Amino acid sequence: MNGSVEPQTPPDSPSMDSGVGKPPRHQLTSIRHCASSMRIAAAASFGLDLGALSLISPTDVRPGFLPVFRSGSCAEIGPKSYMEDEHVCVDNLIEHLGGRAAGIPAPGAFYGVFDGHGGTDAACFVRKNILKFIVEDVNFPSNVEKALRGAFLKADHALADSHSLDNDSGTTALTALIFGRTLFVANAGDCRAVLGRRGRAVELSRDHKPNCKSEKIRIEKLGGTVFDGYLNGQLAVARALGDWHMKGPKGSVSPLSAEPELQEMVLSEEDEFLIIGCDGLWDVMTSQCAVTIVRKELMQHNSPERCSSELVQEALKRDSCDNLTVVVICFSSNPPPQIEIPRSRVRRSISLEGLHLLKGALDSNA
Repeated sequence: MNGSVEPQTPPDSPSMDSGVGKPPRHQLTSIRHCASSMRIAAAASFGLDLGALSLISPTDVRPGFLPVFRSGSCAEIGPKSYMEDEHVCVDNLIEHLGGRAAGIPAPGAFYGVFDGHGGTDAACFVRKNILKFIVEDVNFPSNVEKALRGAFLKADHALADSHSLDNDSGTTALTALIFGRTLFVANAGDCRAVLGRRGRAVELSRDHKPNCKSEKIRIEKLGGTVFDGYLNGQLAVARALGDWHMKGPKGSVSPLSAEPELQEMVLSEEDEFLIIGCDGLWDVMTSQCAVTIVRKELMQHNSPERCSSELVQEALKRDSCDNLTVVVICFSSNPPPQIEIPRSRVRRSISLEGLHLLKGALDSNA
């Protein structure tokens, strides 16, 4: 099921949860690696007008290669008594924006997942308005990074100014904006974006948990505390939009930040799909496991919709205790090709997934 973006502010909706934070969850240890920041050069030969972007390509890409965007999503309430997740899928950004698409590079796509807490108001509002805030930003599309940062902060401030939305509600937010081969991921919270690169998982976002070392240092420098994995003993994330009962006046620096971390990269022919999901998935599944499942499913039926459903069902089997929302975005109309592994004289007893995990661990320590 695909989401949609509407510019209007949602109607008044009551808070469904009196608590601010989420209950503690069992944390699974896994070998993880983060993709290094990559900046790419916009090539005029592709007909992409990326304005003032100054980017450097990390890999050699066949001239003329452009991804084809198709997506599928699945959202389930899980074992909780109410649903606070929201998501959006726009496979054709130019068509979706209509008259507002002037100057936007084509082809384009936009996706997002929003994990609400303390009620549904914040997540619903951000889902309906974040794309509007991005394209209406003065820096868009000449400087997409500034536009993304500005849109997140504008959405955060709009939640503070609203008289119809619950001031105690908040939401994490992760968006993926794609122009041609250029992918921008913006994240504030513990949703995650994972790229499937010929069977290997490449993480494009960092989970903003309060006990993450860099987040804990930032929080404590600003006068906050981390108690039992919770920011100020209340919230299980270090970054979120809304939650104005935990923030100071607008414009002040708060331990709970709405500023997103950005990742920018170029898609190559080896990049087959992107998975974005709320923490209900990642609490019970490693990034590599999710990529392995999606690739196997795509080879069988080539349906991103069924892939997202399969990830949600697998997370439920693994006793996820949260709402579950997953979006799978494919970059080709064809299923992934079979990976051929050269024969070796030395027999090995490690699986292909194990090899990817080991390679990721080595890369992250390089």
